[in-house]
Amino acid sequence: MSQQAVRRFKRAAGKNTALWRGLLLSIAATFAAVVLFSVAIGLWDIPDGVIRVINQVIKVGAIFLGVQAVTPRGDEGGIRRGALLGLVYMGVGVLLYALLTQQKLTWLDCVIDVLMGVAAGGLSGMALGGMKPKRA
Repeated sequence: MSQQAVRRFKRAAGKNTALWRGLLLSIAATFAAVVLFSVAIGLWDIPDGVIRVINQVIKVGAIFLGVQAVTPRGDEGGIRRGALLGLVYMGVGVLLYALLTQQKLTWLDCVIDVLMGVAAGGLSGMALGGMKPKRA
């Protein structure tokens, strides 16, 4: 194996590790936000429409935090990595929601949720990738 191939393999392995780290960060952020929001729902009478909007904000915020862990500032591959993280996060989320609640979701609902995750991740990656790198 050439040295160049070894370097490419190590770089790819580091990016895969970063993707898992970003996904775990997104999941942890979602869990913390949902726990706090459930406490707020218990304390105040919050309408269903507001609950749906806050749930979407929680998902988008969690994706953004995960993309921050995956995409360094000024990185050219930010859109691709962010979209991938959004895809995996929302795919896992939709699957878990369907399994835990045992509600029948329509395919359209699932596709819309996953596409929202891809869009949120891609836009987050684009924004972070377009920023100037931090100076050491």
